[in-house]
Amino acid sequence: MTKSEKKETPHYAGHRQRLRERFLKSGAGALADYELIELLLFSAMPRRDVKPVAKALLKKFGSLSALLNASAAEISTVDGVGEVAAVNLMVTHEVALRMLGDDVMNKPILSSWDNLIDYLRAAMGHNKTEQFRILFLNRKNVLIADELQQEGTIDHTPVYPREVIKRALELGASALILVHNHPSGDTQPSTADIEMTQEVQDAGKKLGIELHDHLIISKNGYTSFKTAGFL
Repeated sequence: MTKSEKKETPHYAGHRQRLRERFLKSGAGALADYELIELLLFSAMPRRDVKPVAKALLKKFGSLSALLNASAAEISTVDGVGEVAAVNLMVTHEVALRMLGDDVMNKPILSSWDNLIDYLRAAMGHNKTEQFRILFLNRKNVLIADELQQEGTIDHTPVYPREVIKRALELGASALILVHNHPSGDTQPSTADIEMTQEVQDAGKKLGIELHDHLIISKNGYTSFKTAGFL
C-alpha cells in the first residue's frame, strides 16, 4: 500500500470491519450497548468515526431502550446526528416492537403474559405523555385487537367508559385489558385511575364483557390492578 492509499483510508475503517466480524462471530451479546449503536450508525454515517457519536447518544438518553424510544427531533440534538441516522434508530425500535407484537397477537394472553408485558413496556414505557390503550380478547382469551384509544398530557389521559364498551361490542370482544402508562415512572394508580376502572368494569358487566385487568406501565416496571387487589 502506498503512502497516498494509507492517507485515503480513514482510521476507523478497520474498526468497523472488526466490529462487524465480532458481531457475526460472537453475536450481539459480546458487544456493549454503544457498539450496537455503532453498527446501526455505520450505513447512515459512512464517512465518520461513529464511536464517539454512539457514546454521546447513550450518555444523553441513559440507556439503549430510552434512545430507541426517542423522537427524531430528540435524537438529532446530539452533535453529528442527522435525519438519516435518527430514522435508522427509530426504524430499529419499530421492527423490534412489531416482533414483540407478533408474539402476543392472536394468542391466549395467559400463556404469553411475559411477552405481553415486554411488548407493552417497549411500546409505552418510555413515552413522555400518557397513552391509553385497550386489549380486546375473545371468549378463549385470545388477543384479537390492540388499539391506542387516547393520548393526553404528561399526567392525564381522558377515558370514556361508554366508548370503551362500545368499541368492544363493535369488535365482538368478550373481555378487555386496559393499559396506560405513567411517564413519571411511578406505577401506583391514582384515585381517578381506580374510579375509571370501576366504571368500565360496571359498564361491561351489564353487557357480558369482562374486565380482566388494568395495567399501568412505566420504564421502571408495571402494576396490575388485579394483582394489587383493585379488581
